[in-house]
Amino acid sequence: MKSDIVIYTDGSSRGNPGPGGWGAIVFAGGYAMEIAGGVKRATNNQMELEAVLQVLSDSGTKGSKENIVVYSDSAYVVNGLNSWIYGWAKNGWITKQKTPVENKEIWMKLLELLKYYGDRLELKKISGHSGELYNERCDELAVDAALGKKQNLFKCKVADYDKYLDIIGTTAKTVSSAVRRKGGKKSSSEKAFSYVSMVGGKVHVDKSWAECEKRVKGKKGAKYKKVFSKGEEIELVGEYSLISL
Repeated sequence: MKSDIVIYTDGSSRGNPGPGGWGAIVFAGGYAMEIAGGVKRATNNQMELEAVLQVLSDSGTKGSKENIVVYSDSAYVVNGLNSWIYGWAKNGWITKQKTPVENKEIWMKLLELLKYYGDRLELKKISGHSGELYNERCDELAVDAALGKKQNLFKCKVADYDKYLDIIGTTAKTVSSAVRRKGGKKSSSEKAFSYVSMVGGKVHVDKSWAECEKRVKGKKGAKYKKVFSKGEEIELVGEYSLISL
């Protein structure tokens, strides 16, 4: 599908839950436009969803009759919108685990937007924190929004956008060594960025092994893993979230 409007989105939560933010970049009609927003308390998944909800709800986007592609680095968002959401709606917003769908209210709004856009809308997964320029910029927008920082949001010709990003210091970053080693064996003595666990269908992030151990010890079916970067944390949270659906 040829896409006339291209959108990148990202979300952030400083604490998961904690202060939350979302960011997006919209490329349309030869222009690039940044948008962002924040809330006092949210989860990372809620902010990832909110970013997509905001751009698809925008009057300018809805008023267009062009094809649209939305990129997100969240497997939770992309798989949910491309597949899971229809089964949830059919089953009364209950998961395969027979539990209520988390963030139901946002998903319901997004379902209406999927119906509105129909075949003109495509949602694609992009690798998070892998150095892709516009994904990196969306992450900056989301984090700054979560932190309550005042932002100068860009709106100008696409031809000038990459120059602008270079001026403010956003680049197609080199992937960190921990992310680059993904799939390889890591030393058990290497310092952890965090510990991600899933207990009773709920996903948690702890900063220390003591906290994680207390959470998972003796819990039947508990899953947990030590991760070495924010990128790995986000990907594992998304993986565990999908398992629990």
